[in-house]
Amino acid sequence: MKPTIALVGRPNVGKSTLFNRLTRSKDALVHDLPGLTRDRHYGHGRVGSKPYLVVDTGGFEPVVDSGILHEMARQTLQAIDEADAVIFLTDARTGLTPQDKIIADRLRQSPRPVFLAVNKGEGGNRAVLAAEFYELALGEPYVVSGAHGDGIYALMEEVLAHFPDAEEEVAAPKHPVFAVIGRPNVGKSTLVNAVLGEERVIAFDMAGTTRDSIHIDFERDGKPFTIIDTAGVRRRGKVSEAVEKFSVIKAMQAIEAANVAVLVLDAQQDIADQDATIAGFALEAGRALVVAVNKWDGISEERRNDIKRDIARKLYFLDFAKFHYVSALKEKGIDGLFASIRSAYAAAMAKLSTPKITRVLQTAIERQQPPRAGLVRPKMRYAHQGGMNPPVIVIHGNSLQHIPDSYTRYLTQTFRKAFDLQGTPLRIQYNVSENPYGETAEKTKNQALRRVSLSNRIAKREGRKDEKARNSGGKSKKRQVSIKKKQG
Repeated sequence: MKPTIALVGRPNVGKSTLFNRLTRSKDALVHDLPGLTRDRHYGHGRVGSKPYLVVDTGGFEPVVDSGILHEMARQTLQAIDEADAVIFLTDARTGLTPQDKIIADRLRQSPRPVFLAVNKGEGGNRAVLAAEFYELALGEPYVVSGAHGDGIYALMEEVLAHFPDAEEEVAAPKHPVFAVIGRPNVGKSTLVNAVLGEERVIAFDMAGTTRDSIHIDFERDGKPFTIIDTAGVRRRGKVSEAVEKFSVIKAMQAIEAANVAVLVLDAQQDIADQDATIAGFALEAGRALVVAVNKWDGISEERRNDIKRDIARKLYFLDFAKFHYVSALKEKGIDGLFASIRSAYAAAMAKLSTPKITRVLQTAIERQQPPRAGLVRPKMRYAHQGGMNPPVIVIHGNSLQHIPDSYTRYLTQTFRKAFDLQGTPLRIQYNVSENPYGETAEKTKNQALRRVSLSNRIAKREGRKDEKARNSGGKSKKRQVSIKKKQG
């Protein structure tokens, strides 16, 4: 079992920078802005033969009793309770502060071992930098630099010295990963908490509460899953802060990393163009999609009918996805939503039999042949699977470049029904065989004939030169003989 190490400290002391150093990643957002990290963020790391789990937390404000800072403090306290050891991070540049003393008093009440780290100590005298922090009475201060890596190895060796070597873990089979996406303040974090059955991430009535993409591993019905809570994605013109721009990038990266995207819509608001844009990005990434229309319990029947008509008009291209009308706050409709997530994942990762794909293709052609393109009718011979997540079907034949989009949509719907691929996009690729009588072959033939003709002309020219040289040599010999006769 890997030990869990929690990083705790006041805002802007470099916890996320140290988290990225310990996990050898760039998973945590880093910016010179206090309070950037809000939710718990987990990552894996290793020192020598000892692996560990590290938890990044938000800036700890233990005396605040309301607002977003209070929610962040609750998340930090929960991380401390879950951890096997705590690294209390302070700032060497600002020195010891009253808030550090309050946090130290709170940590002394915890039964977890606490290790004091003085961050941002690169280039300074370690003894001088550590001197004032002995006042916290938390043992030997470790002067480190999360940005440059100074002193990190020695700190982690001391932290992990009290834990036994972890047994080698067998690689776990791949499991579903789904990202919860949508506009700000539509209830994504509330939905994540409803799925998990606990207040795992901060759900607050303020747009932009979630800033980072939070990966959470959990089990449901004895099977492993990973859910990703993402930041709300606004229109490009509305995104002004640099932090929010990075949050949007992280949300897009979460979609790429997931198998299934859960698009959350707000039933109390109109379906916006931005909802269609977010869904389009997930579709371009080839991700299976499930749509959750949230806050469904708080609207009238007339409003419900308007929303359904609006969805049918603006999100018509999501005809393959399942729609669920849920209330994340009251945890209504969550079971049906989760069942659709699992079925969408199964469809995205489905392995399709080549003989059956070809039979379905032949049946579709018998029912409706592709239209002619001039004098040519595309001829499809056979098909096979070319990829998963999303499923890709490769069709081989002649003149397939002339197949119109309408016929491709017809084939897509045929394959989707035949293999029950509900919830995932399906892509069809055409592999065009070379026609021996086509334009390309004729062009190649003409080029070969021209090369032969050119070589023949060169050979004839060289032959004439040789014959001319022989003739000129004979004439010169006759002239020499006549000259000798005259001299004799």
